[in-house]
Amino acid sequence: MEALRSEDPRRFGRFTVLARFQETASAVRYVARDTGAGETAVITAARPALAAVPAFRRRFEAEARTAERLAGGWVAPPLETGDSEAEGAELLWTAAGYVPALPLADAIGIAGPLPERALRILGAGIAEILSRVHAGGAVLQGLAPDTVLLAGDGPRLTAFGPLGAAATAEARPGGQLSVRLGYLTPEQVAGKEAGAPSDLFVLGLLLAYAATGTTPFTEGPPEEAARRIAEADPELDAVPEELRALIAGCLAKDPAERPTAGTVAAELALEGAAGLARGGWLPERLAAAVAEQEARVRALEGAWEAPAAADSVPGVADAVPAVADAVPETADAVPAVADAVPGNAAPGDAVPQEGGAVGTHAPADPRVPLAPDATHDTGAIGEDRGTTRFPDTGPKPPRSDRATTQLALPHQPPPLPAVPAHQHTHGSPAPYPAAVLPGSAGPGSGQGINGRSGSGQGGSGGPMVALPLPPAPAPPSGGPALDRRGLLTVAAAAVGGLVVGGGAVAVIGGGESAVATDAKPAAPKPRRTLPGQPPEPRWIYAHPSSESAPLTAALWQDRLLVVTSESQASAVDLRTGKRVWQRADAADGQAALAAGDLCFVAGPTEFLWLAPKDGAVVHRLRYADGFTDLPGLQVGRLAGHSGTVVWFTGSHTVTVKAPKPKKGKKQEPDKKVVQAHLFAYDIVRRAELWRTPVPAGRAPGTPLYRVVAERPADILVRQEPSTLTPADVKAAKGKGSLRCFDRETGTLQWTKQYGTAGPNAGIAGDESGILYASVGADLQSFEADTTKPLWRVTGTEGSYFGTPLVAGPFVHTTERSQQIGAVERETGRFVWRRSTEVPVIGGAPALTVSTTGETLFAADAAQVTAFSAADGERLWKFQDIGVADPKGETVSAPYRALASGANVIVQRARSFYAFPVA
Repeated sequence: MEALRSEDPRRFGRFTVLARFQETASAVRYVARDTGAGETAVITAARPALAAVPAFRRRFEAEARTAERLAGGWVAPPLETGDSEAEGAELLWTAAGYVPALPLADAIGIAGPLPERALRILGAGIAEILSRVHAGGAVLQGLAPDTVLLAGDGPRLTAFGPLGAAATAEARPGGQLSVRLGYLTPEQVAGKEAGAPSDLFVLGLLLAYAATGTTPFTEGPPEEAARRIAEADPELDAVPEELRALIAGCLAKDPAERPTAGTVAAELALEGAAGLARGGWLPERLAAAVAEQEARVRALEGAWEAPAAADSVPGVADAVPAVADAVPETADAVPAVADAVPGNAAPGDAVPQEGGAVGTHAPADPRVPLAPDATHDTGAIGEDRGTTRFPDTGPKPPRSDRATTQLALPHQPPPLPAVPAHQHTHGSPAPYPAAVLPGSAGPGSGQGINGRSGSGQGGSGGPMVALPLPPAPAPPSGGPALDRRGLLTVAAAAVGGLVVGGGAVAVIGGGESAVATDAKPAAPKPRRTLPGQPPEPRWIYAHPSSESAPLTAALWQDRLLVVTSESQASAVDLRTGKRVWQRADAADGQAALAAGDLCFVAGPTEFLWLAPKDGAVVHRLRYADGFTDLPGLQVGRLAGHSGTVVWFTGSHTVTVKAPKPKKGKKQEPDKKVVQAHLFAYDIVRRAELWRTPVPAGRAPGTPLYRVVAERPADILVRQEPSTLTPADVKAAKGKGSLRCFDRETGTLQWTKQYGTAGPNAGIAGDESGILYASVGADLQSFEADTTKPLWRVTGTEGSYFGTPLVAGPFVHTTERSQQIGAVERETGRFVWRRSTEVPVIGGAPALTVSTTGETLFAADAAQVTAFSAADGERLWKFQDIGVADPKGETVSAPYRALASGANVIVQRARSFYAFPVA
């Protein structure tokens, strides 16, 4: 860190800048303070020369949106992104909450290669992110030693596209952007575009680097690097034996032979990266470095007084001299200027030298001592003592920095497949903004002094992502275009420099679309399903982004998935995943029940019976016509159904005449009173069975009920707490109540409370009259009619039980602590108890059991986890990427699982996946 310079902005939106945190050739990162919330953040601001390039701005903003869609798991969304239109072309920035963490490249420099357990956690965490990306049909291209961070609880990823993982970027005449690329893959060497298997190849390179301190293809002449990537076997002798086969599989030459991201995640950590990382995962030296970094940043926080004070001085050096001057030897815990990659190197920019050190142009900072440069004769160059050379790499031959191809981007990035996402958040926000600018330079990347290429820390950890290299369109300047032969030649030549520390350059213009290369990589060969990896979905249905978002989803006779929205109801064929009809009449509908051969949908103003073939309305019953004695009837959400009978609540307003006043008294006005009823209705006969008066709910008056148990003679219902009147809440004294109604007549039998179970407590009952309710942190069973307690099981400290699921001999339990279990209904004995292995976010997961009863699904805000219902074996987990359209909405909806025959339908927002299950 260092004091602010005169040209540095003092504010970014609501953030007040405290100090420079890190500088690269394309961006500057600042430690900043949120003046409203008082939180510390890291701002990444593009250099003005790059921010003015339209191609750069489009990619920057697209990758920021990708980060928002991926939020969850080991990705945190930006706190804020600058409004480029409002703030001007020179300001392009994004902010993220600060979390202590080290770039992988720095970590290897401090403590050397990672131990096997840390490698497993690192690889599993990244693979979990890739699995979500690939589920949406996209490619990440955002892996590099400086875009992967090591925090105390697990890895973080901070780049979500080729710009973020590029070594550096430079503005060029004509509105072009020069991007220094990272590692290439065999298919890219062959001139093909990167696909999902390309991400796995780069992951293999990254894990090999983390395991050994070097990359598998660095040995040998740099001009033969392309051949080595395309043909040679990787050098993996130093990789731990237990991981060697998996990493070798990722580095297979044929993309079809590489494992999927889900397979890698499962083989590295079946319980998930978060589960394996519990209790700490970083070696002692790295944990100490992370703690030291945090202490230095906290010192800045302590010196911060107010935005006005920070703005009144040109820097903050006077306020925090100790922090600004602190540059520890070797084990520098703060990723500072050492990561910078020169392109147009400004004074103070870090410049990789051929011997593996990183220096700065004098006189960037008078506090840094100067030393002669042993390699170049261009003058004295200051050594950055906070940068560590990688072991066993040595200097690499220099090579020139020349353009390899012309790659044009359209004015707007092409949209990715519109498939939704998720979110498994791991609590802590990323230490850097989720969209990282080009210039997140990995060691081993960058140009030396006077245009000569240096190895940069030995070249062992250069950025590991490359832009696809399609045939070039004619250069904007009118110069000769590269033909395919020339393209492959320069691409191959670039690889030598890329792998050993040099850098190829792709020039991105703003006017033409990229031209597709020859045939795409062969389709992946079928692979067997491994434990932890979800089965391949039979189909994926993406609800169109042009239509309003789904409100409800239900299954009809295991033949149709019926999705309702504000504009219509749609039906999807459960065999094919194809939409077969949509009907505007059923907008805002709920349920999708079988009424004989018809599909019953309850709407806001009417009941509808639809033909399953084409959605045509066969019958309709408007509430105003069917309940003429209840004018203005407002029908609430269905409380439940059994066979052909549905139960629902409704209310209407009546006028009650005021009594005649006594002599000499003033006549009081008539009163408007809400009357509510619980109804039973046969949807096949289309006839009301009974109605019974119930207390009105909170305004506008319709109480919402949920059937928690069905017995042969009666039903037990609970009122949703949000519809209880203040008087009801006060009378209940913090406890929840159940009402029992006769199934034949609707007569109210009784109203009871159970222990100290509150109005919001998870509760369910079985056909024998036993209730299972959350009481405090425990789960307790009761006799429904007598309220007698039967057994009690202890929950996780600081947690609570959600709504249990009664299935067969078990009561399946769910807790906010992410513990899922099976309890014997008779005794309350736990048969098994397992964790979903995700951080505690939101409430307890919702449970669904397959139609066979063999598989239990836990769905929450982060993922869907499948367990064996009998013994709790964790079978697989699933996360998606969210809407992949760069301009699509950020997805934060929880997952949902619906059992249908031999499938389970997993929904998240607009996306539906049909997975085969036992």
